[in-house]
Amino acid sequence: MKPNIGIAEEHSAEICKMLNVLLADEFSLYARTRNAHWNVTGPAFSVLHKFFEDQYTQLAEMLDNVAERARMLGGIAEGTLDAVTTATRLGAPKNEPGAMKMVLGLLNDHETIIRAVREDLSKVDGEYKDAGTADFLTGIMEAHEKMAWMLRAHL
Repeated sequence: MKPNIGIAEEHSAEICKMLNVLLADEFSLYARTRNAHWNVTGPAFSVLHKFFEDQYTQLAEMLDNVAERARMLGGIAEGTLDAVTTATRLGAPKNEPGAMKMVLGLLNDHETIIRAVREDLSKVDGEYKDAGTADFLTGIMEAHEKMAWMLRAHL
């Protein structure tokens, strides 16, 4: 049954497409952060190992919330690996060794998501008149801004 929540069906469909791209970004960043957690070495190992764990835990919750938002709007959550690798805006991961290269790579990924969400937010709020998803995206953007700030502080 389709939701009857005051958003045109075609608008909900477009918003769900956006959310699935964001889901792909979140899933990709989650995997990259896990990878950094597993593979970090060097003098900052202990601090960064725990730091990356804190971040991937937050990302796991965020990606679940993105998937659930798409479902709330009557869409599906595209969570397959094929969907993630096809839809992500983050490009191919770079498995560069070195703790600070890992931090910088994750920072760049967060900032890519922040810029993309900022654009999506404008469209969702303006063109599609979906205040609920706009508020949701604002929260996602703010969470990424905080994680980016924390990564930046390590550089």
